[in-house]
Amino acid sequence: MGNDGGSIPTRRELVREAAKAPSVTQVKEAQREQLEHYWTTCPLSHKPLLRPIVSDAVGNLYNKDAILKYLIGAEDDDISSKADCDEILQGRVKGLKDVVELKFEISAEDESSTKEGERTGEKWICPVTTKQLGPSVKSVYLVPCGHVFADEAIREMKGDRCLQCNEPYTEDNVIIILPTKETDKQQLMSRGQRLAEQGLTHSLKKLSGSKKRKKHGNGESSAAVTEEPASKAKIETSNKPTSTSSSGIKNASTAMLTAKVLEEEDERKKRQKMGRSENLQSLFHSDKSKQKMKDGDFMTRGFSIPANARR
Repeated sequence: MGNDGGSIPTRRELVREAAKAPSVTQVKEAQREQLEHYWTTCPLSHKPLLRPIVSDAVGNLYNKDAILKYLIGAEDDDISSKADCDEILQGRVKGLKDVVELKFEISAEDESSTKEGERTGEKWICPVTTKQLGPSVKSVYLVPCGHVFADEAIREMKGDRCLQCNEPYTEDNVIIILPTKETDKQQLMSRGQRLAEQGLTHSLKKLSGSKKRKKHGNGESSAAVTEEPASKAKIETSNKPTSTSSSGIKNASTAMLTAKVLEEEDERKKRQKMGRSENLQSLFHSDKSKQKMKDGDFMTRGFSIPANARR
């Protein structure tokens, strides 16, 4: 080598230094950034988290309308593809019974200044400690009521009833929001498996088609499969807020949100159908266009062979 005007590389230039392991500070910072993203963004729609917000069995947060669109199979640009949603949810959400709607306490300043439909900047606080909930505060919610608190408030109070609605709960039904420790994640997954074995969902509601034991007169018990057929969903119109909607959903807010999602889906299909029909009609001539072609000269209407022409 040499005498060619080039340079001979040294070993230091050829051998690169091994990648250094990230420091504890870097790991914590990356974890905080990831937590902040999931505290503010729905992973299905990639839009800001806005009430109503729901959580699955492992404490992940979603916009409720995104979950509804996924469940009804809506082909909408507002959410990711079905394959991506399946990968995110990993089979944890098969119906609304598999999620719990969370009830956040909003700070008094935000509640007075925030207008309807403009809730992007609202702050969620713990009703006991008044600390702002987010990536810097370990937060939990109770099942089945869904009220959200700081973890330290629940641990210090050591009660068995919700501090907001006085509904009873057990220690097993205190769900950590977006857990970071592997032990917490495994605990939530084990809870989901135990509930499934008992025929219950994450919201402590019975699974559709679960076995229910009935006692006969002689004291013996037999397992009978109870299913909820689709024919049970009846259309009822009433002025009561808890009346059953056309989709069979008793909760008024959920029924309204479901109706809105279905209406958007129908409107999208109508627009697609209208676009297809217009494209199809453009392939054919109307009566006016035929008359215009007939009255035109041979340059505009084309050449036609007379009927009595000789071959």
